[in-house]
Amino acid sequence: MKTRDVISYNTLITGFAAYGHGLEAVELMCKMEEESIEPDRITLIGVLTACSHAGLLEEGKKVFESIKAPETDHYACMVDLLGRVGKLDEAKSLIEEMPMHPHAGIYGSLLNASRVHKRVDLGELAANKLFEIEPENSGNYVLLSNLYASLGRWEDVNRVRGAMRKGGVKKTTGWSWVEYGGKMHKFIVGDQSHERSEDIYRILAEMKKKMRISGYIADKSCVLRDVEEEEKEDMVSTHSEKLAIAFALLVSEAGEVIRVVKNLRVCWDCHLAIKMVSMLEGREIIVRDNNRFHCFNNGVCSCKDNW
Repeated sequence: MKTRDVISYNTLITGFAAYGHGLEAVELMCKMEEESIEPDRITLIGVLTACSHAGLLEEGKKVFESIKAPETDHYACMVDLLGRVGKLDEAKSLIEEMPMHPHAGIYGSLLNASRVHKRVDLGELAANKLFEIEPENSGNYVLLSNLYASLGRWEDVNRVRGAMRKGGVKKTTGWSWVEYGGKMHKFIVGDQSHERSEDIYRILAEMKKKMRISGYIADKSCVLRDVEEEEKEDMVSTHSEKLAIAFALLVSEAGEVIRVVKNLRVCWDCHLAIKMVSMLEGREIIVRDNNRFHCFNNGVCSCKDNW
């Protein structure tokens, strides 16, 4: 471009953030300043988000500390970054020091980090705040349930489910989409409604066999029911993104890039499985969940397992 402005830079920085390229986003902001283009609030949110998605704590702190009057969204990015790298107590302190009232995104970041790092105390604190701010958001209940389930606290899982029923809150159905033949092919967990369902499950079984030989062990921590281990494995093995990828492997040419869109956050087990499939099948697999892009290639994800 012959002339660049804050909008063109912000667009690229936001793209880097979605893919977790933190250092590139920071470097772009420096380049902006060298060209006498003043970063705006969107620039700073983009760079902080990029640092968060890449786990760049020191870089993110420097950017945050450079902001003369941080806004709520800047605090949200910083809480998210601290939570992702395991600094949950520091994240809690930052929330308490905020000069304005925290919004749902801030407590949502704390709740998600508490789930990842198994901090029940902070998870419950964040969840209770969220139940007040957005009582109809099923995702908050699910995150708290996930936290309890990962610790085997099934009575608490049932209590959260009961609260959802009492409040009339319905869990959002997880969908995954693949485009093929001019139309979108949608899948939910355990889906058998597709016209090529039999072939899809055959491909899925072949994938599972190859992964096991390569050392894959299913991560069943996302199962929110107190059932036998074998049943848990069956439940995670038919998640919507796995079915979508099996379908894509069935209908696409060898070596072709696979693109999947998911309306919820990809789970740990699917993330691990897709890394292995990318390596075993020699495919680049791009998954866009509700948080970011994941680019899987040769057994590695662009998020570096930080999402």
